[in-house]
Amino acid sequence: MLIVAGSGRMLAQAAKNAGLRPLVIDLFADLDTQGYAEDFRQVKSLAEQDLAPAVDYFVERYAVTRVIYGSGFECYSESLYYLSSRLIMLGNHPDTFARQLDKPAFFSTLDELNISYPEVVFSAPEYVDEWLLKPMQGQGGIGIKRYQADDAVMASVYWQKFQAGTPHSVLFLADGKQVQVIGFNSQWSVSLSETQEFVFSGVSNSADLSDAHKAVITNWLKQMVPVFALKGLNSLDFIHADDCSYVLEINPRPSASMQLYDEDLLVRHIRSCVEGTLLAQRGKAQSVSVGATSVAQLLVTGRQK
Repeated sequence: MLIVAGSGRMLAQAAKNAGLRPLVIDLFADLDTQGYAEDFRQVKSLAEQDLAPAVDYFVERYAVTRVIYGSGFECYSESLYYLSSRLIMLGNHPDTFARQLDKPAFFSTLDELNISYPEVVFSAPEYVDEWLLKPMQGQGGIGIKRYQADDAVMASVYWQKFQAGTPHSVLFLADGKQVQVIGFNSQWSVSLSETQEFVFSGVSNSADLSDAHKAVITNWLKQMVPVFALKGLNSLDFIHADDCSYVLEINPRPSASMQLYDEDLLVRHIRSCVEGTLLAQRGKAQSVSVGATSVAQLLVTGRQK
């Protein structure tokens, strides 16, 4: 199983725990990742020209045929098309990933579905008060800042009204049509500077949300999954304030919050992509007993849908 990400440690550990032999391409090749990986290659970026020699190495040496991608492709979405051309992708199709980066289309779709989000505009607002400047290809809150009239504006940005409230996410599994909520989480950020005020700092699998509020978010996911053709593990970031929730974005790949749950989520991610079905949720003891042999056999004989 080839894993490609900015940091492959989380997915390599999950693959190792599932009884698979993780082969990792990432930017750091830290000691933990090396310990989990059967073999690894460090690259200087996730651009296609940097990935190609490492992919060639694994294809030639291990005859690897399938790949799971993690974080870090927001600025390199074209690399996902390259990976998809070389290997069977277990995760969202590159077109699906790209749709999440097309913010005008994304928020237009939310309008059609009557899903709430903080107001957005795609040209500089007339008044600077309470606007955030956000990169189109953002990740982990990096690059988000409060908008000032004298800001030098790059081409690939948009403006979103600052919405006070508590940041949350929901981790979910999808098969392109149906959704299965894994859990609701609370998130927090740290301000590193005036231009880096909302950098992701941590996540907890507890969320002070009522069942009614969780039901609203779940119903939104039931609408978004088939419209965006989401598959495998994904997460939705949202703000909750004054009895209302507001969608921020979808992360169309396994997120850091998968580490908060005992279930063997990588196995379920693989099955949803290979079989097109969602496994029933299991308790802790049962999740430990999911057989690695059956997963490996699925990867050899399974039919991807």
